Amino acid sequence: MPAHRMAIPLAIAGPAALAGAAWFTAKTQLNYDFVMVRGFVGAHVNIAIRHKKERVNLFYDLERHAIDKKTASIEFLVYEEKSWTYKEVYDIVLKYGTWLKTTYAIAPKEIVAMDFMNSPLFIFLWIGIWSIGATPAFINYNLTGDPLVHSVKSSAARILFVDPEVKTQFTREVVDTFASPKARDGKGPVEVVFLSPALEEAISGVRGVREPDESRKAGKLDIAILIFTSGTTGLPKPAVTSWQKCLLLTGFMPQWLGMKKSDRYYTCMPLYHSSAATLAFNTTLITGSTLILGHRFSTQTFWTEVRKHKATIIQYVGETCRYLLAAPPQLDLITGKNLDLANDVRIAFGNGLRPDIWDRFKTRFGIETIGEFYGATEGVSATWNLSSNTFSSGAIGRNGFLSSLILNKQIALVEVDWSTEAPLRVSPHNFCQHVKTGEPGELLFKVDPKDIYTKFQGYFNNDVASQSKVLRDVLVKGDAYVRTGDVLRWDSEGRWWFCDRIGDTFRWKSENISTAEVSEVLGTHPSILEANVYGVEIPHHDGRAGCAAILFKGDVVDEGVLEGVAKHAVKGLPKYSVPAFLRVVTEHKTTGNNKQQKAVLRNEGIYPARMGGDRVFWLRGGRYVEFKEGHWEELRKGMVRL
Repeated sequence: MPAHRMAIPLAIAGPAALAGAAWFTAKTQLNYDFVMVRGFVGAHVNIAIRHKKERVNLFYDLERHAIDKKTASIEFLVYEEKSWTYKEVYDIVLKYGTWLKTTYAIAPKEIVAMDFMNSPLFIFLWIGIWSIGATPAFINYNLTGDPLVHSVKSSAARILFVDPEVKTQFTREVVDTFASPKARDGKGPVEVVFLSPALEEAISGVRGVREPDESRKAGKLDIAILIFTSGTTGLPKPAVTSWQKCLLLTGFMPQWLGMKKSDRYYTCMPLYHSSAATLAFNTTLITGSTLILGHRFSTQTFWTEVRKHKATIIQYVGETCRYLLAAPPQLDLITGKNLDLANDVRIAFGNGLRPDIWDRFKTRFGIETIGEFYGATEGVSATWNLSSNTFSSGAIGRNGFLSSLILNKQIALVEVDWSTEAPLRVSPHNFCQHVKTGEPGELLFKVDPKDIYTKFQGYFNNDVASQSKVLRDVLVKGDAYVRTGDVLRWDSEGRWWFCDRIGDTFRWKSENISTAEVSEVLGTHPSILEANVYGVEIPHHDGRAGCAAILFKGDVVDEGVLEGVAKHAVKGLPKYSVPAFLRVVTEHKTTGNNKQQKAVLRNEGIYPARMGGDRVFWLRGGRYVEFKEGHWEELRKGMVRL
C-alpha cells in the first residue's frame, strides 16, 4: 500500500483522537477532579504527619514563616494604613502569649473568650492564645443582653477579653451578671477585661518568651477554636472547630484556588465566624501569603481597600455581592473614570452568591473566577465549585466523574417528610430513600456509627444538640449520618444547587414552597435590590402564605412598580409560589455575616400594627394593593380567603 494512502487517515485520526480525549476530559471533569482529590489527599497526609509530630497547632506555621529568611519579611497582615511582616507578627504574638500566661495564669487547653471587631488586635490576641496552647472562643460582637451572656457562659471561659469598641454592649446588668460567683454555673465569676489602648501599650513592652512545645501538645480532634452559630433560630451554640477541620480546610484551599505566596487575600467578613477565620486568615497563614483585613463590610470602602492594597482574592458571604452590585459605580475624582474594573482580583471566594446575580457580578467587576462553597461551621464536610465559565454559574458545588464516585460513598440525598421537617421514613423497614438525580432532598453526611466524633465534633458541652443532628439506621441497619438541615439538588452534570433550608420551606395550597427559589425570581426584577421570602400564618388558612420582605432600589414605590413586581412574579413562578404579601422594608435584616434573617420577620407576620414603619401589600386580582388594619380584621373573622 502506498505511503501516501496511509498518511491521510493518520492525519485525520490524530486530531480526532485529541479532540475525543479533550471531549472526554471536559465531560468527566477529570482535570477539576484531579485538583480536588489532590488537595484533599494532600491535606489528610499533612494532618497525619503533624498529628504524629504533635504539631497540629497553626502557631507553628506562623513561626515557620517568621524564622525562614525567605519569608520573614513578607507582608503577612495589612490593615488600613499599616502592615506587619511574618516576623513582626510573630514577635508581637509572643508578647501577647507571655502576657496572658504571666498576668492571668492561662493554662494550656483553657478556653479564653474574645469579643472583638476585626482588627490586628483580634489576630495578635488569638494567636497569642494559641502560642501558649490555650483555646479561643469567638463571641459575636453584635450580641447584647441574654444572647451575649449565654454565649460567654456556654464557652465555659473564666476570662473574657473585650474590644473597647464594643464596650457599649456591656451594660451594668451584663457586667453584674458576669461578676456574680454563679456566673459559671457556680464555678465563679467571668473576669471581663477591656483591652484598652493603654493596655496594648503595656503589652508592647513585655519581653515575649516562646513557650515550650509541650504547652501546645494537642491531638487533631482537640478544639482549635469555639465558633458560635448565628443564633437565627435560637440562642447561639458553640460549635467545635477542631485542629483536624482547620488543617483539612487550609490544606485543601490553597491547592483548589491555586494560591501562591504572592497572593493578597482581602476580607472584611467578621473574624468571629468560620468563613473569615478559617477560610481567609488560616488559609493565608498556611500559604505564607498576605491577608488584607477590613474593619467591617461597607459598600463605600470595599473596593477602595481592594484597589489600594492590590488584592488578588476577595471574600464574600451571604448577600455581600448583591450589595456591591447595587452600589453606584465609584469614579476617579480627577478623570471621572469608572473604577469598577480597576482591580487586580482574579478570584472571588465565599458562600451565598445567588444565581440571579452571579454572572452580573463577575462581568461588572471583571472577575474571572468564582470559588463558591457550601458548608456549616459545625458540619462534617462541604461542597465546592470553582467556576470560570457559565457551566456552573450559580451552583454551590460541582463534581466530576471520579470525585462523584468517592462522594457517593460519603453522602446521601434523601426525601423529606415536610410535615415533620425530617427525612422521610418508608415502610416496611423504616429506612430513608434516595431522591432521583436532579430532584431535591436533604443532604446527609455519612459518619462511623461507632465513632461519630472523629468526623463530627458537634457542639461544645451540648450532647443533646449534637446528637439531634445524628440519624441512625438511615439506609441500612446500623449506619449513621449527620443532618445538614438543607435541601439540595445534584444534577446529572455533577452540579449542586441549593434549594432551601428545611425550616424555611413552607407549605401552601398543598405545595412545598422554596423560599430560595422565590427570592431568586424576585431578585431578577430591575427595581428589587433584595427579596427575603418566608411563610406567615394566616387566620382560617392551612399552612403558611408567602410573604416577601422587599428592599427596593429607589425611594419611590408606586403603583406602577408594584404592578410590575406582580407581573414578574406571576410570569416566573408557579401560581402557588407567588407571594400573597409584600412587606416593603427600608433596610437589610441580616446577620453580621450578611446572611438573611427570617425568624423575626416570620414571627411578626403581616399584622399591620407590628410593622413599624414598613408598609404591607397583598395580591388582589393580579395586583399588589395596600394591606390595612381593616383587611386584617376581615382575615381574622374568616371573611376573606386567599
